[in-house]
Amino acid sequence: MSMYEGVIQDLIDELGRLPGVGPKSAQRLAFHILDAESSDMERLAQAILTVKNKVAFCPVCFNITEQELCFICADPKREDDKICVVEESKDVMAIERTRTFKGKYHVLGGAINPLGGVGPEQLHVRELITRLSDDKVQEVILAMDPNLEGEATSTYLARLMSTLEIKVSRLASGLPVGGDLEYADEVTLGRAFEGRLTISG
Repeated sequence: MSMYEGVIQDLIDELGRLPGVGPKSAQRLAFHILDAESSDMERLAQAILTVKNKVAFCPVCFNITEQELCFICADPKREDDKICVVEESKDVMAIERTRTFKGKYHVLGGAINPLGGVGPEQLHVRELITRLSDDKVQEVILAMDPNLEGEATSTYLARLMSTLEIKVSRLASGLPVGGDLEYADEVTLGRAFEGRLTISG
């Protein structure tokens, strides 16, 4: 049952739809917005509108970008023979912080989760396979989150690529199971990257 009326409750409801924001947090944020300087909140609102208008997905790898291509796809110094497959753009940034990987990326846009209604057709799998038809690619590194959905996605992709003449590897242990790549520290993630294991190819 709504405790407040009108626009305040509308704001609480909208804030409550954000990930990780429960009813109490949504209420606290709503009253912070109400009490804050108008100029500060206008800047926040403008930043939200700007990011929705200016940020898109790279047509090659589906990383977020403000340009035609993302900064990694556009960089001629990046190695074309390795593609690291991740679930989300935030995972690209996590791996980039390790300064270990010099290849390119492919962002799936999520992980296979049958209970959540997410199958391979909802992800950028077809586009990945299209990229692999280019003879340049020698290795695909699967860097899914170490949880059930990530495991299911890695297994599916490895099976899909088993007929290709491409080395398929995955991140080595060292990443905590049930965690997110985003929260792994640079040393752990860097070691996992350098110790990756070949699945096929």
